[in-house]
Amino acid sequence: MRPLRLRAAAAAASLPLQRRRICTDAAAATSSAASSSPSSPQQSAVKLLSSQFARTPAAGGPAVADDLTSSLRALLASSPTHPRAFPLLRSAALSTRLPPDALVDAVLSAADAGSPAAAALLSSLLAWLSRAVRDCSAATAAYSRMVARGVVPDAKSRTDLLVVTARGASVADALALFDEMRGNGYPADAMMYDAVMRACVKGGMQGDAVRLFDEMASAGVKPDERVYSLTIAALCKLRDADRAVQVLGEMKEAGFKPWDLTYNSVVDAFVKVGRMEDALRVKDQMVLATGKKMDVVLATILMDGYCLRGEVGKALEFFYEAVRDGVAPTNVTYGVLIKGCVAEGMTDKAYELCQQMIDQGLLSSTYEFNLVIKGLLRDKRWEDAISLLELVVDTGVPDVFTYNCLIHWLCQHHKLREALRLWDKMKEAGVKPSIVTYHSLLLGYCEKGSMDEALKLYSEMPGKGFTPNEVTYTTLMKGYIKKNAFDKAYALLNEMHQNGVSCNEYTYNILINGLCMVDRVSEVDEMLKRFIRKGFVPTTMTYNSIINGFVKAGMMGSAFSMYQQMCEKGITPNIVTYTSFIDGYCRTDCCDLAVKLLNDMRRKGIQPDIGAYNAFINGFCKQGNMSHALQFFVLLLKDGLKPDVTVYNSFITGYKNLKMMEEASKFYYGMVKERIVTDTAIYTTLIDGFSKVGNVAFAMDLYSEMLAKGNIPDDKTFTALIHGLCRCGEIDGARKLLDEMRRLDVGPNIFTYNMLINAYIRDGMLQEAFQLHDEMLNSGVVPDETTNDMLDSLKHEEASPPDAENPILSSAS
Repeated sequence: MRPLRLRAAAAAASLPLQRRRICTDAAAATSSAASSSPSSPQQSAVKLLSSQFARTPAAGGPAVADDLTSSLRALLASSPTHPRAFPLLRSAALSTRLPPDALVDAVLSAADAGSPAAAALLSSLLAWLSRAVRDCSAATAAYSRMVARGVVPDAKSRTDLLVVTARGASVADALALFDEMRGNGYPADAMMYDAVMRACVKGGMQGDAVRLFDEMASAGVKPDERVYSLTIAALCKLRDADRAVQVLGEMKEAGFKPWDLTYNSVVDAFVKVGRMEDALRVKDQMVLATGKKMDVVLATILMDGYCLRGEVGKALEFFYEAVRDGVAPTNVTYGVLIKGCVAEGMTDKAYELCQQMIDQGLLSSTYEFNLVIKGLLRDKRWEDAISLLELVVDTGVPDVFTYNCLIHWLCQHHKLREALRLWDKMKEAGVKPSIVTYHSLLLGYCEKGSMDEALKLYSEMPGKGFTPNEVTYTTLMKGYIKKNAFDKAYALLNEMHQNGVSCNEYTYNILINGLCMVDRVSEVDEMLKRFIRKGFVPTTMTYNSIINGFVKAGMMGSAFSMYQQMCEKGITPNIVTYTSFIDGYCRTDCCDLAVKLLNDMRRKGIQPDIGAYNAFINGFCKQGNMSHALQFFVLLLKDGLKPDVTVYNSFITGYKNLKMMEEASKFYYGMVKERIVTDTAIYTTLIDGFSKVGNVAFAMDLYSEMLAKGNIPDDKTFTALIHGLCRCGEIDGARKLLDEMRRLDVGPNIFTYNMLINAYIRDGMLQEAFQLHDEMLNSGVVPDETTNDMLDSLKHEEASPPDAENPILSSAS
């Protein structure tokens, strides 16, 4: 290879060489003609033409056209098919700035418009102009001039013009030009149809492609292999699979062998309209006709067809059969199956296929990868989701949405530590976070009650290019409300206004609901009036929040006053409003009023929902009136409603409180049978119940099952288990559970520590009791009166004579 400098020099030298070659072509051509004629004007024409072509392109003009005409006339006079005429015209067309009409006129001045020489030269000129530049304007102008002067270029040059018009102008222009050609009576061949139909198919004008095919018979043009294939492709895109099969048959009758791609298109058309039996029939015809095995493209199309019909099991069977037959799946194949599995809730299989795909060195699209991640998180398999992410972290497949999905789920499920680790990995991988990422982490901090860290992250947002919006502020507000710091939440409202962030209905409702949550419902009415003065228009949701707050505070009179205000403003109560009142009446042992309200609802045409029924069931279960609760359970089923986890939890809690764990278990197994996902609250209730009746072994089995299903135990779960273990003397097991709490980032509460300290004292393990007390202080848990009473009594015992009575131990035993 020549050095770069030499190549550059050669390139620079090529420009004058091109001009020199044009001059040489012209001189040689005319001198050849001159040798056969004695006239001297031809000699001067050679010099004149050569000098014009040797000028820069900007010098092109009438003189060049005249010289071209003279030279061509001389050449054609000696021979109508003179070999020098074509290179001369080509040099003039491509190396000067002569307008297309001037080139056409120069040829027609040198040769008669009806002569074969003129037709041949102009057809070549049209082909050169069509192929030389992507811009079709020069070729179009030349063609228009030819038509105006009565010259019909040959089919090949017209085909070139149609191709360049479709590419440089538009498919519609190419189609219009073709229609004009045929309207003028110019003959068309299969090649021309192929060019225009191909452009139509690529340009999304499938209907026009089929129309052209249908017109070929009347035009006396027989379709060739390409035209048949294009027509079938157009019909398949139009989802006209039956006509596509018909044309496929015509193609075979005409003696053409359809391509694999053509068969695949027909199969895909049947698949898209859900006709799998017809798709399989065409597949079998292809295998029989070609003698070849099914390829991966065809196999993938058929798998997609099964998935679209929800028959993922058949798609997987087809996949394994294809692999056994030697078909090597591609990332598209795996993608089709993964999407099908996720759509049918087959997370395990989607996860397995994704891993298999990665093991084979294939990478899924980001969309399909995210589907698998979401499916795993839906099944609470966050550890598998993170492991899968780590397999492809350096490939560029995971994007910001992948990380956002994981981080948000972890923060939502109180796994802030893991979310922060993923946040660091996200930055290491070079994936730029979005404002959604910041909002998820803010949620995590607020859920954990770490408001200082939340504020620090909030202060970093502007520096990272993210302007806090209403979601940012409402997340922080909810965090403060959760910590009973309502005034700090309300202060954020002023900060929002100062930063130009408008408050929406959701923000106002959060603050109104927040007052109810922190037991300041007496201030709600005044706050509502203040917000209304600022332009807030309360909705049904607003009043429902206030009414629910009054109900939970036991202020049924205030709730009813707010209900009247709601009606006066023309805001219609909904099922949520009535459900709050039903819940309130059941809480205050006024179930008769709740039943009366239920009947009133029915008269108004309002059908009770699952929440209304659960209010009754929960109220009766708390009273221990399980027979009435069961009656409403039957009514719920008669109304066609499906019990949810809350309904089952009410029954399980009710029976647990009555120590009827066998009945509680029946409802638990009923949930399992109905495939209702058991949550942490259900497991905690069951664990507490079985621990209290002395069946700690079964409680531990439930704990293991809980972890296996991805439910995260909370402090109440551990307290129930530790209490059960301490009661049956399994203090070592109880201590291990305390360590397990720390591992799972679940903070032990004062009751947990008190139970363990009491167990140590009861078993005479005094040093361990004091050591646990120190651990409690170091973890930030403040001892209560029970803790101090136990330890003070223990110190008193150590200072007393050995035979002194120990009331703490006596009571503990």
